[in-house]
Amino acid sequence: MMKRSEQNKECKDEIKTAKHARTEIPGIVNELVSTCNKGGCFDHVSAEPIPYREAIIDILRHSARILYPGYFIRTRLDQTNLEYYLGQEVTAFYEILSEQIIVALRHDCIRQNLACIKCEGLGQTITVEFLKSLSGLRELLAKDIHAAYDGDPAAKGYDEIIFSYPGIWAIMVYRLAHQLYRQGVPLIPRIMTEYAHSHTGIDIHPGAHIDESFFIDHGTGVVIGETASIGKRVRIYQGVTLGALSLSKADCKILRNKKRHPSIKDDVILYANATILGGQTVVGARSVIGGNVWLTHSVPPDTEVFIEKQDLIFGEKKFKKQAVKKNFS
Repeated sequence: MMKRSEQNKECKDEIKTAKHARTEIPGIVNELVSTCNKGGCFDHVSAEPIPYREAIIDILRHSARILYPGYFIRTRLDQTNLEYYLGQEVTAFYEILSEQIIVALRHDCIRQNLACIKCEGLGQTITVEFLKSLSGLRELLAKDIHAAYDGDPAAKGYDEIIFSYPGIWAIMVYRLAHQLYRQGVPLIPRIMTEYAHSHTGIDIHPGAHIDESFFIDHGTGVVIGETASIGKRVRIYQGVTLGALSLSKADCKILRNKKRHPSIKDDVILYANATILGGQTVVGARSVIGGNVWLTHSVPPDTEVFIEKQDLIFGEKKFKKQAVKKNFS
C-alpha cells in the first residue's frame, strides 16, 4: 500500500506538470495571432460584424412557424389567438431578419469596397418586402405539398408530409432563400440552403428557378445548381443531379454569371440517380428520364430516355457441405 505522504508527493508532482503545460498556452496564442496579422489564412478580425449563422437558422424556424401556423409550436392555435400569434411571430421575425440583412449588406459593401448604399434603411426596406412575399410563398408551398401527396401513394396525409418529408423542408428553405436572392441579399440565402442541405441531403442553390408544384421524392443526394431552371409539376427522385460540366479555372471565371445548368420543362419526371449536365441542355415537357441516365444534350418533348436493360445472370446458389460430428455419448 502507498503511504499517504507518497500519495501527496505524487499529487503535487502532477499539479506542477499541469502548471508547466499551461505556460505553453500564451506562446500558442501569440503564434495564432501572428497568422491573423500576416494574412494568407481566413479570419474576420474586424469591428464590423458579419451575419451570424445561428441567427439565420433561427430565421428559418421562425419562417416555418409563420408559413405553417400551428405545426411547429407546443401550444394550441385556433381562431381566438391566431392574430396574436402571427403578430408576435412576424414582429420577432422582422427584428432578427432585418438585423442580419443589414449586417450582410454592410459586410458585402465593405468587402467589395462599394459606394455607400445606406445599409440600415435598405435592409429594413428589403425585410418589409420579404415579409410581404410570405402570403404568396404560403400559396406556392401549398401547391408543393399537394404535388407530394398526389405523387406519393405512401403519403397518408398532408400533416405527415409537412412534418416528415425532407423534400418539403428543403423546398421551403429554397423558396425563402430564393426570394432573398432575388432581392439582392448577399450570403444569407446560401447559408440557408446549405443548412437545409446538411439536414436533408438535398442541395438546392438559392439562385435556381423552380416553378410551382415541385416534388422531390426521398431526396437524398439531389443536387440542383445555381442556374438550373425547373418548370411546373416536375417530379424528381433521390440522387438526381442538375449540374454543370466540369470547367477549368479560366472557364469558371468566364462562366461565373452565365447559365451553366440544365433547363427542365413542365411535367418532367427524373428518376433516381439521373445526371443532367450543361447550360445548353433542355429536357422537353412531359419527358421521362430513367434511373442512372447520363445526359449532356437536349431531349425533345414527350420523350423517354432509359438505359438499355443489362443482361441478368441467374445461377444455382451452391452451398458448401460441412461435415458435422455428432457426439451421442
